[in-house]
Amino acid sequence: MFAALSLVRRAGPRSLFCSAICVALMTALTGCTRLREHLKPEMVYVVAKQTYLRDRVAAVSNRVALVTNGQPLEVIEHGRRFLRTKTSKGEVGWIEDHMVIDQSTYDQFAALQQQHAHDPVVATAVLRDDLYLHVKPGRETDRFYLLPENQKLQLLIRASVPKPEPPQGILTAPRPATETAKAKKAGASGKALPPGGPPPIPMEDWWLVRDSQGQVGWLLSRRLDVDVPDEIGGYSEGQKMVGAYVLTKVYDPESSLPDKLVPEYVSVTNAFKDGLPYDFDQVRVFTWNIKKHRYETAYRQRNIEGYLPITVSEDKAGNGQSLPVFSFAVAMSDAVKVDALTGAVRPAQTATLSYQLEAGMVKRVTAAGPPGSAPVPIQPKTTGAPAHHHHRSGAGKGG
Repeated sequence: MFAALSLVRRAGPRSLFCSAICVALMTALTGCTRLREHLKPEMVYVVAKQTYLRDRVAAVSNRVALVTNGQPLEVIEHGRRFLRTKTSKGEVGWIEDHMVIDQSTYDQFAALQQQHAHDPVVATAVLRDDLYLHVKPGRETDRFYLLPENQKLQLLIRASVPKPEPPQGILTAPRPATETAKAKKAGASGKALPPGGPPPIPMEDWWLVRDSQGQVGWLLSRRLDVDVPDEIGGYSEGQKMVGAYVLTKVYDPESSLPDKLVPEYVSVTNAFKDGLPYDFDQVRVFTWNIKKHRYETAYRQRNIEGYLPITVSEDKAGNGQSLPVFSFAVAMSDAVKVDALTGAVRPAQTATLSYQLEAGMVKRVTAAGPPGSAPVPIQPKTTGAPAHHHHRSGAGKGG
């Protein structure tokens, strides 16, 4: 019995000692983990299309490695307007700091891509020149990914922002001589000139786009050409084609298409002007005349304030036949709401208009109300001129 008590007494201090060692080890490991997190390497990402890392910052230096747009680099040392960096292959050299973006800016682009990964595509377009994606609409905002010329892009959201003022020293265009003459004539006759408020702020449109790799960012709309089928592209009548969407296909044995199936379209157009508070002001449906083998205008509606996207679906008729239906949103009042981050303008109150194409004729589809009630007519806000509905006309060039 005394021997057992002696063993217990001897084991006590050892247990306490072992426990103290374990606590110390755990504390040390925790400290190492925090230290590793604190010592996480600083990363930057190449903005330039391509450039070289150099072995020193001097007028004469040697090229170390070629780096390209989007490539990550680890920062080793900060210099004056230069960074000493290392590639994933271990190549070390200096690069100018304006040719890279930091981790924070890179994270903004990553967040933008994640937020809009599943946004509906309102139209597709082709890029005219090499152009950078921006994190926000505006020429002075941060940019990163460089997209190549002829890249096909998905258009997601349109926004308008103030156009940058021309640099100092560049004179603006003089007022037309006719306006000057009218002003002088009015002043000489003693008539009061109309009160002139501040001139309107010039605006420019930007599109949030998504490329084939899923990269998302903002591009200046004037550098994009919207995809429009050649067969109806000549019927724009001086308007800008915002989008064209296939409604259905009809069989024409004399068609030049391989499958003899000719598409019929709904298109939306707008004026060649930036900063408009709506996406399009005209809707037009092109159907195919099998006898004359040409497109005709089956329906046209002008002077509306319409908003993308245009949705195309199918509806079952009474005979079980599927009929194409297209829908879009229109503004119902002057009230608008503006996205504080992008400047995108959207109406505060909208209604959805739906139309059905059957046997070459376009009919309005009205949503069903309560049983026994009559459908309430929708009166969308117009652009100022009375809206016109046009049915069944030839759609020749300029006609």
